[in-house]
Amino acid sequence: MLVVGDAIADQFVYGAISRVSREAPVFILRHEQTETVPGGAANCAMNLVSLGAKVALVGVAGEDAAGRALIEKLKSAGVNCRGVIVSENHQTPTKVRILAGQIHSTRQQVIRLDYDGTVLNSPDVLDQLSQAVAEQGNKSDAIVISDYNYGVADGRVTEAIRKLTDHSQLPVLVDSRHRLSTFVGFTSATPNEDEVEQLLGHQFNDSAELDLAGDQMRTQLGYQALLITRGGHGMVLFEAGAEPVHIEAVGASEPVDVTGAGDTVIATYALALASGASFCDAARLANYAGGLVVMKRGTASVTADELEHSIDHSGI
Repeated sequence: MLVVGDAIADQFVYGAISRVSREAPVFILRHEQTETVPGGAANCAMNLVSLGAKVALVGVAGEDAAGRALIEKLKSAGVNCRGVIVSENHQTPTKVRILAGQIHSTRQQVIRLDYDGTVLNSPDVLDQLSQAVAEQGNKSDAIVISDYNYGVADGRVTEAIRKLTDHSQLPVLVDSRHRLSTFVGFTSATPNEDEVEQLLGHQFNDSAELDLAGDQMRTQLGYQALLITRGGHGMVLFEAGAEPVHIEAVGASEPVDVTGAGDTVIATYALALASGASFCDAARLANYAGGLVVMKRGTASVTADELEHSIDHSGI
């Protein structure tokens, strides 16, 4: 599997509430630990490895502490990072989540601080990324584009992916925040309902509106299938020549943490398709994986054993 996209450092800072500050009406936290884990495209790669795939990542990391921690975690998990370009002119996008609580209570997220840096626009780095796509793509059974709008999935990188798929049936799956309409002609995508509403400029009043809009969007994007995720309402699969398939959510009704759930969904969906599953079966597997990962705290992944156990004990 090849993942192409924006690698993000997800940082979690844990602290216990000790007292109220004299300087301002805020709590003072006594720092307990700080953990940095792969997020964004890197989290998608981690989920694929966790499910048993061989994975290569093409992306960019900065020459900073967050970038070094990110690459270390990826390599330790077995992700091929030869396509990750380390650039001194790039700041690794970092999302710092502060989690606080009383001494013996569960830590809850109270605020998030984002270090976005600048959008990647270096022609030299983009050329290196395109070359890495060409090298790694020839060895892959499927490609995932994980676009968080930091510039890795630039037009020239996307064109490198198109060249690979011009004369092959290589599946290309897209997860894009805010820019899905620019990734036309690929195999499938996994937007959530809010993203679809933003793209179309209106909210859906009922499932009939969603069904109509989803099928129209799939046709306009030129996809074989479109999988729209709906949180606690499950998913809807739109496949060419078929009626929409509504898939009910599985697992607990109240999620513990939805951080990175979309990365888990597309990783499972893509790996299933690469393994020969139908769109419907791949979507159902992704639905189980999503139901599992939202019950874990922080940026997490799902194992093949967990997925199999969930299916065996679902009663569906």
